[in-house]
Amino acid sequence: MTRLVLASQSPARLTTLRAAGLDPEVLVSGVDESDVTGAAAYVALELATRKARAVAGRVAGDAFVVGCDSVLELDAEAHGKPVDAEQARERWRRMRGRTGTLHTGHCVIDTSTGREVARGAATLVRFADISDAEIDAYVATGEPLAVAGAFTVDGLGGAFVEGLDGDPHNVVGISLPLLRRMLGELGVAWPSLWAGR
Repeated sequence: MTRLVLASQSPARLTTLRAAGLDPEVLVSGVDESDVTGAAAYVALELATRKARAVAGRVAGDAFVVGCDSVLELDAEAHGKPVDAEQARERWRRMRGRTGTLHTGHCVIDTSTGREVARGAATLVRFADISDAEIDAYVATGEPLAVAGAFTVDGLGGAFVEGLDGDPHNVVGISLPLLRRMLGELGVAWPSLWAGR
């Protein structure tokens, strides 16, 4: 079976891969994300690449290392994880009733050859016009503080997202169709990654 290593501590990414029949190893990159700035698509791809490279340098043996990072674009600004509850509340006041773009950068490295493929995916997210009380209650759960853009579609925040235009997996943090194409460029057939096959 092809060995896959996920360079991310995101439980949502791991759950998404497992639901798709994959069983990756997890090795957290420890990359400092604070010094990357710029457009959301650039930030997401740059951080994904840095994470994949950091982990690829620590993996023993042959593997395909997958790094990802997600950033929300709203009003041409890049938004990662909120730094505190007040920033999460402020962000939701700006997002409610509007549409943002969730960018996820993906980087796959074949440690046996050093080949690297990096691509980005974008999904439009339509946010519900929620009340201040709903925002306060959601922020109080702590969930928005742990995720890019201060929202989830696969958790408590799902009720506050009216719709998506694009790959829903991308919003969770990893685009399965894009990952399949990227691995294909590196000579990996997607079914070969299914656990127990």
